[in-house]
Amino acid sequence: MSKPDLGYRARFIKNQAAELGFLGCGISTADYLEKEAPRLENWLEKGMNGSMAYMENHFDLRLDPRKLVPGAKSVISLTFNYFTPEKQKDSEAPKISQYAYGTDYHFVVKDKLKDLLARMIESFGQIDGRVFVDSAPVLDKAWAAKSGLGWIGKNTNLIHPKEGSFFFIAEIICDLELPVDIPMSDYCGSCTRCIDACPTEAIVAPYVVDGSKCISHYTIELKGALPGGLAPHFENWMFGCDICQDVCPWNRFAKAHNEPRFEPHPKLLDKTKKEWTELTQDTFNELFKKSAVKRTGYAGLKRNIEYLFGPEGSERLGSD
Repeated sequence: MSKPDLGYRARFIKNQAAELGFLGCGISTADYLEKEAPRLENWLEKGMNGSMAYMENHFDLRLDPRKLVPGAKSVISLTFNYFTPEKQKDSEAPKISQYAYGTDYHFVVKDKLKDLLARMIESFGQIDGRVFVDSAPVLDKAWAAKSGLGWIGKNTNLIHPKEGSFFFIAEIICDLELPVDIPMSDYCGSCTRCIDACPTEAIVAPYVVDGSKCISHYTIELKGALPGGLAPHFENWMFGCDICQDVCPWNRFAKAHNEPRFEPHPKLLDKTKKEWTELTQDTFNELFKKSAVKRTGYAGLKRNIEYLFGPEGSERLGSD
């Protein structure tokens, strides 16, 4: 039996990924993440996962994809652009991270991953594989960096020199043998813009983010009351935060996505500060029917808005 053309396999997968709208596609060997193991352990020991207790679960699975897919040989990492130049029109309105403007990325990207895996099976025969998009214990950024899709920057986001960092990361872990790609060099250099700009000082050192201090953690992951005294530092973010990406010089190369499902609800960007403070359950349901904002729910979003514009935020925003 002749040996399969591994180069052809890789070219086919990358061409199909591009056809499906993925920004990048890289391949690495499915083995143990030896360098990441002590970093993850140290990060967890210091409590930098905050209220994200799930990060403490499945430690071994996070570091070895063969425990997720027995017999796995390759990790196919993919990026999917969500950048948009569109912004909310009222500069005083509470802000939503742009990744959540449109339909929840879990649905959009997973559909495309399943399509890609189906095309691979049709072309190469039976493949034992699984698709992942921020939905299982997979260290997405580590695998993407290993496969040459960018480097992990000082804000711990994956950065590509021609695309920036406004993209989702996903994987297909499978038992298909494939040639691997070469990791990219780190081009952050001496730049510290992300560190300097973080209003809650969550980037505690280059390449280390204390998740418990991150605005995204507070506004999405943290349940119950938000901590006192921090509202003036939230800079109006009610769901997520884009600050460390907005200030990154590499994002001057970010280009607008072309995924219709990521377009914001027509009313979302037009809402004023006053309209947000008067948000009702019905309006929430209309705006965020299929959105990632449903992660925090109506009650959570109302909590965040009241935190920004109530007594906690009154020092900066007034009590209107």
